[in-house]
Amino acid sequence: MSVHKHHDLPAGAGCSRACCLRAEGLGVTAGDQVILHDVDFHLHCGEITALIGPNGAGKSTLFKTVLGQLPHTGTIDFQQAGGKRTRPLIGYVPQSPSFDRGDPVSVLDLFAASIDRWPVFLPVPRRLRDRVEECLSRVHAEGLIHKRIGALSGGELQRVLLAMALEPVPHILILDEPLSGVDIEGERQLLDMLDEVRTHYDLSILLSTHDFATLEEYADKVILLQSTVLEAGKPAQVLSSQAFRDVFHLTLGRGVG
Repeated sequence: MSVHKHHDLPAGAGCSRACCLRAEGLGVTAGDQVILHDVDFHLHCGEITALIGPNGAGKSTLFKTVLGQLPHTGTIDFQQAGGKRTRPLIGYVPQSPSFDRGDPVSVLDLFAASIDRWPVFLPVPRRLRDRVEECLSRVHAEGLIHKRIGALSGGELQRVLLAMALEPVPHILILDEPLSGVDIEGERQLLDMLDEVRTHYDLSILLSTHDFATLEEYADKVILLQSTVLEAGKPAQVLSSQAFRDVFHLTLGRGVG
C-alpha cells in the first residue's frame, strides 16, 4: 500500500483559515459519571486521523458527540477553507453491523432504501439503480450491486457502507472500527480506498482502530484517548510516547527525533 500523506502540519497546529473541525474543552457526562472531559483536537480536511484508546475510553461517545447525538460542554466548530464557519456534513460508518446471512435484501435494495426511501419490496427503477451504481463506483464496488447483503465479506460490507456514507459527499467521514472483521487483504484494500477518498474529495477522516501496526503507514495524525486526550500528534510520536506505553503496556513506534 502506498499512502499519500495529504498534509504535514505540526502537532497542535491551529486551523488558521484552513478547512478544519475544532473541538475545545469537550465534556460529556452520564448522570454522575464523567465519560469525557477537557477534550481538545483539530481535524483538518484531507487528513486521516486515527482515534485509539482502550475499551471504555470514550471513543464511541466522542463519535456520537461530534455527530450531534449527545449533549456536551465545550465547543465543536467547523470552518471551510477561507475561514467560513458552517455546520459540517458528516458521513458515518457504524461498527460491524450484522445482517442475516439468509436475508434476500441486495446491496441495491439497501442502498435505494437508504438514499431514496424506496420500499425494498418494490423493483428499483432505472434512474435510482443508476444513482446507486454511481455511488458504488466511488469505492469501486459497482460489481456488488446485486449481491445479497448477508453474503458480503467483511471487507465488501465495509466498502458498501463507505459508499453509503459518501452520499452525499460529506466534509467529515467518521468510521467506528472499520477494520474489525476484515481480513488482511480486505484491510489493505479498505485503507487504500480511504486514502483515495480523502485525497479525491479533500475530506477529513476520523476512524477508531485497535490495529496499531499500520498507523504510521496510513494515518496523518493519531489521538490517544482515555476520557481525555492523553497524546496527539504524528503516529511515531504517539506510539513511542510514555502515555501509549502506560495505557497499552506496549512499546511501538520509531521514536521522535
